[in-house]
Parts: sequence; C-alpha cells; structure tokens
Amino acid sequence: MKIGIVNPYSWDVPGGVGFHIRDLALKLRSRGHDVRVLTPSTSRDLPEWITSAGSSVSVPFNGSVANISVKPTTMTRTRRWLEENDFDVVHVHEPVVPSVSMAAAMISRAPLVGTFHAALGRSVSRAIASAPMRLYMERIGVRIAVSEEARRTLIEHHGGDAVIIPNGVETASFRTATPLPQWAATEESPVIVFLGRLDEPRKGLSIFAGAIETVLERFPGTRFLIAGRGDAPDCREAVARFGESVSFLGGISDEEKESLLAGASVYVAPQTGGESFGIVLVEAMAARTAVVASDIPAFCAVLEDGRAGALFETGSSDALAATLIDLLGDPARLDALADAGQRSSVQYDWEVVADKVFEVYKLAIDMGSPATSGPRRTRHLFRRRKKRGESLS
Repeated sequence: MKIGIVNPYSWDVPGGVGFHIRDLALKLRSRGHDVRVLTPSTSRDLPEWITSAGSSVSVPFNGSVANISVKPTTMTRTRRWLEENDFDVVHVHEPVVPSVSMAAAMISRAPLVGTFHAALGRSVSRAIASAPMRLYMERIGVRIAVSEEARRTLIEHHGGDAVIIPNGVETASFRTATPLPQWAATEESPVIVFLGRLDEPRKGLSIFAGAIETVLERFPGTRFLIAGRGDAPDCREAVARFGESVSFLGGISDEEKESLLAGASVYVAPQTGGESFGIVLVEAMAARTAVVASDIPAFCAVLEDGRAGALFETGSSDALAATLIDLLGDPARLDALADAGQRSSVQYDWEVVADKVFEVYKLAIDMGSPATSGPRRTRHLFRRRKKRGESLS
C-alpha cells in the first residue's frame, strides 16, 4: 500500500506528534509499505521518504509552543506532493491545526484518515473558530483519537466521532534497556525521575520540586533526577539547597531515556493538564518502573484508574510527596505496581497499534474518495463492523 502521512509540526523540533508519525511510518515501512511523510522542516538531512513543506513559525498553543507552517507556499508544496504521489490513502495528523495537515485535508483526492491528538477544554472562541472547519473536516473519511480525552475534544469542538487507537511505543527497547550506573537506583538510594520541558508550567516541574524536601526528610538517600530541555532558574534555585540529591540532566537522547527509566525506582508525571495521552508513562511502564502521575483524565486512563500506577491529586506537591513516601516505604507494593504497569504496556506496543491503524486505512479505502466520505458514514461503518464482531479499538 502507498501511504502518505502528514505532520503539521516542524520535524526539527522534538515532539510527541512527530515521534508518533516517525515511529508509525518506520513500522509500516518495515512491513513493506511505501510510506511517505510531508512535514515542515529546514533540515537538509531528511531521509528520502520525508519531504519538507518549508520552514515553520512558533505559535503559542495549549500551554506549549507549536511550530507550524503557515506560509502561502504551504498549500502549493502540499498540492505538489499529493500530485507526485498516487497515494492509496492519506493520513493527516491534527488536521484542525492551520498547517500542512489542514492543507492536505482540504485538497487531497485520496481517501483520508485523520488522527486527533490534542486534549482541550471548552471555549467559546474555539467553538466559533471551529465552525468554518466543519466543511473540510467532513472530507476525512475515518477519524482516530489517541485517547478518550482527544475524542471528547474532537466531538465538542468539531462534531463527528472517532475510533480510539492509542499512541504507540516501541516497548521492546524499554523492556531490554540497561540502566546506566550513575543513574541507577540502589536499596539505599532510590531514584525518582522527572522527564519533560522544564519551562512549560503544565509539565509540573514546580510540583515535582515541591515534594522533594518532604521525601528527603523520610528517605534521605533518595536521588531526584530531572531531565528535559528548557530553563527553570527559579526551580533550580529552590532545590539548590538539596545538593547532590537533585541533578539536572538537561536534554537526553532516546537511548539515555531508556536507560534512565530502566534504572529508576519511580517515574513521576506531575502534569496539570493539556495532555491527551501520556507516552512517557507507557515507556516507564514498559521499563518496569513504577509510575506516579497526577489524576488528570488522560493519565487515569493509561494507569487504569490506579491499577497500573499510582495517582495523586493534580497540582498538590503534598499529595505527591505522601504517595512517594508510601511507595518507597512499601517495596512489595512498589514491585507489584511496576509489574502491573509492564503488563499493561503491551497493548501500546507499535506492533499492536500499527495493526489497528492499518485496519483503519483499509476502512477508509473501502469508503472511497473524500467526496463520498464523512463522519456520518464513518459512524455507520463502525456500527456495521461492530455487529460483525470486528473491533478497531
């Protein structure tokens, strides 16, 4: 099958959507499919199967910064890419973002699949802005949401419905990762890890930092390792008094992340919102590291309401500290949580997820061109497949 995948965000700036597209494309290519990706990028070292749609600009979005392509040439380059490739199906990610994916959704003649990643709250301004999008949104034959939160956002802001297929993770690399000695936990020195942008308040670094003192009072040998890009001078200053108990690792590679999680006692996800899934939670679970996360809906879903990881009250450093102390004081429970998380992570492996995405591609092709597809027909086909005992999620 010849598959076109469109990324709205810059390939040059690491991000969850870009990683998802990269891994999906590589998995499908490894199965013999001809997969091509269109993305904003200024890199000269792109693989031959990735085409640049040009440069991007930084725009604040959902508590973060989105690097998107909004130049007039975006439409021209997208049209040329579509015309030069006779795709069996085109898969656009975040088609409501005014970038390459939106352009592809508007002009593609191939069957369309759309994946929605974002989790957004209700907003009058968003509701007004989404109204003009509904016409071209109906060109998307089958819609995927990466979580129930992403599905809720889609329904509230754009109507229609979606099948839920979670983000994929190459779990094998985390299951087999070897901890680096300098980061690995010991019985005397448990290791608690934070991973994420340091300068994005919603990632919760300040909440993580606020729990350190209380945990150290109970377990003075604990080490806190903080990895991620960005600067957080106020936080650094606040935790400087803890000396070598707290280390800032800066940005780390994928291999280093695997080793960091594999050697940790606990991975903490203290995000305050704006998350539709939680890829790093699954990565830690696959590495058999116990996960402690804020009780936002997306994380509750991944951690199965506390069965595959521990949850604490969102935004509360005191609640986080209490949860960590309870787990560090109960090694048997910590091990049981790590085991449960690793078992649960299997469902997110790319081998499983890619199978589900490919089934959606076949469904979209069955539905035909964008002129005959749309959310109403999509829901009808979902119901028909369900009656036949088939499942996509």
